[in-house]
Amino acid sequence: MTRFKRNDPEITRRKFINVAMGTTAAVGGVSLLSTLGAANPVFRLTPDKMPPLKGDLLVHAEGSKEGRPVRLEDLSIQLVRAWPMGKNENGEDVIRKGDPNNILALYRFPQGQLVAPTNLEATINGQVVAYSDVCTHAGCSVSDSDVNAGEMRCPCHSGQYDPKRGAVVTGGPPPRPLAQLPITQQGENLVVSGFFLTYPYPFTSKEEWESHIQEVEEQLA
Repeated sequence: MTRFKRNDPEITRRKFINVAMGTTAAVGGVSLLSTLGAANPVFRLTPDKMPPLKGDLLVHAEGSKEGRPVRLEDLSIQLVRAWPMGKNENGEDVIRKGDPNNILALYRFPQGQLVAPTNLEATINGQVVAYSDVCTHAGCSVSDSDVNAGEMRCPCHSGQYDPKRGAVVTGGPPPRPLAQLPITQQGENLVVSGFFLTYPYPFTSKEEWESHIQEVEEQLA
């Protein structure tokens, strides 16, 4: 008689199945919890990724003046790119360039050249206007047109906008105008006075943008 106990293959098989099923259930439970958690994530934006907010200072986004406040004398009928700069929870300056969609296009036109559908009340003296510099077609950065003077042109798919008329689409595939950002002047500084007036890229509807604004306001409260 052997001194080694022989295992019943049926019992061994049953134990294996039970263990396997238990492991599967455990993994499934964890996966379910992960899925449920992911379905309703906590909305939280870091200060550098917040959209332009009321009170933000406009600073240069490129060139030798990068990071410095934009002044009226820096602006002309040629596009100047800017970032909004606000504060973090410690009261420290933070440039909101963590989201590339926050890049802005600034212009200063002679009196009377900015016309509807530009929102003139959201400009400075009817001369200085700010738009999102992100094309509403595919998210590329827009530049001054090298084809039609006084217009804007997207280098990716040749979208065209007129910055003197609310950045309306004048050619190419963009589905809507560039979003205008309301601005005001405080001393020498150019300051954001509210959220984008219409939904900017990458938002696809007014409702989606308004929901985002609500979430931002709740986070700031």
